[in-house]
Parts: sequence; C-alpha cells; structure tokens
Amino acid sequence: MTCDLAVVGLGYIGLPLAQRACAVGLSTVGYDVSAPVVDGLRAGRSHVDDISHAEVAAMGAAGFRATTDPSVLAGAGTIVVCVPTGLSPAGDPDLDSLKAAVGDVAAQLRPGTLVVVESTSHPGTTEEIVRPLLERGSGLTVGEDFHLAYSPERIDPGNSSFTMSNTPRVVSGCTPLCAKHAVAFYSRLVDTVVVARGTREAEMAKLLENTYRYVNIALVDEVALFCDKMGIDIWDVLYCAATKPFGFTAFSPGAGVGGHCIPVDPRYLAVKAESEGFSFHMLSAARDVLGRMPRHVVQRAAGLLQAQGRSLRGARVLLLGVTYKPDIADTRESPAFTVAALLRSGGAEVSYHDPYVPSFDCEGTPLSRRSDLAGALADSDLALLLQDHSCYDPMLLARAQCPVLDTRGRTAGVRVTRL
Repeated sequence: MTCDLAVVGLGYIGLPLAQRACAVGLSTVGYDVSAPVVDGLRAGRSHVDDISHAEVAAMGAAGFRATTDPSVLAGAGTIVVCVPTGLSPAGDPDLDSLKAAVGDVAAQLRPGTLVVVESTSHPGTTEEIVRPLLERGSGLTVGEDFHLAYSPERIDPGNSSFTMSNTPRVVSGCTPLCAKHAVAFYSRLVDTVVVARGTREAEMAKLLENTYRYVNIALVDEVALFCDKMGIDIWDVLYCAATKPFGFTAFSPGAGVGGHCIPVDPRYLAVKAESEGFSFHMLSAARDVLGRMPRHVVQRAAGLLQAQGRSLRGARVLLLGVTYKPDIADTRESPAFTVAALLRSGGAEVSYHDPYVPSFDCEGTPLSRRSDLAGALADSDLALLLQDHSCYDPMLLARAQCPVLDTRGRTAGVRVTRL
C-alpha cells in the first residue's frame, strides 16, 4: 500500500493532523502502538477533544486507516512523528517514546521520503538524536537519500478560533532542500508557513512559546499571593491592567498549571541549558512559584472552613472542574491532582464534579464523582472552583449554601471568596 502521509502517534497532535490531511485530499494512514486507540478509531470513535466521532467516520470514508503495524510506513511519501515527549518520574525529559517511534520509522524508511518531527523537545534533538537514529537504522543519508525536517505542533485543545489551518506553522529542515520539501508539504495543510533558519531555531521557538506562558503565569500567581497578603483584589487589578491597549498581556492566576506543554516544555529547556553550563534563573523562580499555588489554595480553603468554625479534617470538600483547561476532558498534569492530595492529607473528604471526566483518581484512590451540581453544593462544607467550565453558572455558585473558593475569578457573592 502507498499513501501520501503516514502519521506516527494518533494523540492530540497526530489525530488532528491526520484529519486535516484527509480533509485536503491526502491519502493518509495512522500508526500507533496503542491497540485501544487504533481499535477505537477503526470503530469510528474519537479519543481527542477536538475531533468528533463524526469526523473520525468521515476520515474513514476518505480512506484513512489506523493500524499498529509499522510496515505501513514503508509506503508513505511523508512520515510525521507526533508522539508525546514527557517527563520521567524524576522530572527529567523523557524521549523514550520519540526514540522508539524514530526506530520504527528507520526500519521502514525508503529513499525519497520526507520525515518530519512535530514532538516537542530541546534544541538539537532533530540533528543530534533523530538524524543518527534514522541514518543508522535505514542506511540512508539525510539530504541525499531522504529529507528530515522539524515543525513544532501548535495545537490548542478546545480553541475553535485558531485551528490547524489558520495557525501559522513554523517549519525547518536539516538542509535547505529538506526545508523546501517540508514547506511544500505543510503548504497543503495550513494558510501560512514560516521558515526557520534551522531545526534548532524551530525547536527553540516552540520552547520559548510555552516558557513565555509559564513565566508570565508564575508572575501573576506571585502577584496574587502578594495581593492576598495586602487585601487587594487581584481580579480587579488584572481587569484594570488589561485595559491598556499596548505593552501588557493578561494572564490569570490559579491553582497551578497543567496540560502537556506548559508544565513540561520549560523543563526541557532548563535541563538542556544545564547540560550546556547555562542556568535559567527565571525558570527556577517560576517553577518555585507555580509549585506553591496548590498549597496556597488548600491553605485558603482551610481558612474559609475555620471561619465557619470547622476544621479541614472531616470536612466535605467539593472540587469543581478537575481538567487542566476549560471545556475539555484532558486532566494531564492538572493541579487538581495536587490540590486533592493535599486536602486528603489534611483529613478532608474530597469529591468532585466535572461533566468531562467520568473518573478521577488521587494517588491511586478514586474520588467520588457528583453528577448533580446543585445537590453536591448543598451536601458540601466547601466548594473549590478549580476550572471555569462553561457549565458552572456564576449565579448558581453565588447562591451556593456552602462557602465557595473561586480560583478562576468567575463569580462573586456573600459566600464566595476569590483567590
């Protein structure tokens, strides 16, 4: 079988890429090592927030096929690697999935193929890790027998305004010819292609994008901590500052940062910098601030209970929204995990309400899920609004019988306290 495109890794990066490729008429296959993911896609089921079941069915009708068989890669004109690059239990960059995927590609690589890496990693990954693996595994040479490029993904789950097609795409190549082939490929998928000077520049651009958010969220979090000490309304401060039409970008405080990118990518940058004898002092400071936020939220919660004459021990605490961002089902790196663990270590009875998350574990212990929001608020001693899903009506929260700690600045009321 031959095809225009083979996507390696069918998660939140790879599946939207495959869907877009099918939509523009590219014959596309998907390869993933997860049998449940492949079986679900074959049955027309999506496991990614931004891709509907109907869109998966449309992909199948357009000829898309998902498989756990890496031999399909041999017939592809372009292979794009979209596997996750996370952190080890010790908090260090973990490239095992990327290396394994590249090994699978190398075993099937044929002359003339364009290979693109979209997985996030530190500067130098494409040239120093991916290229040698491909050349050794295939016996082919980059720039002569096949083409190698790097193009960082720019997927924002739940964002309907900026999709793959209208979000500018940065591309780079190991050689000018490699870059030219990458530009030709992505020009069929997106409206705007931006060519980086080289792969290291493109890799660094991706890390800068998310480190920028990481540092600025930490700044606003620390301002929120100071405002709490001073009795200043941080949300009014942010509202006022955001009216300036230049020189200021608004970021919001909260219980912490989550998702695959913001908590992870700055660590890739910091570790690479350390290996080069360089220290990112700002990253260390930001990490310290962000790490303090879940405990600060729990301390505020304990204070609210104390004001009611109650202790955290034995209190019924309801978490509202346990995903890492609004209106999606993704809980990766969500600060709700740490908040729940701290509450339980203090003796609280913790339950949660989230229409997007059917089950939620805290250190291996499943938390009770509440489906009736009004009833859950009535049964609780305290509610914590951790994520501002659109289903959380500010008026309902303002009328709640229990105190509400709002970490998102969504509501106000006599029994509501904002972070």
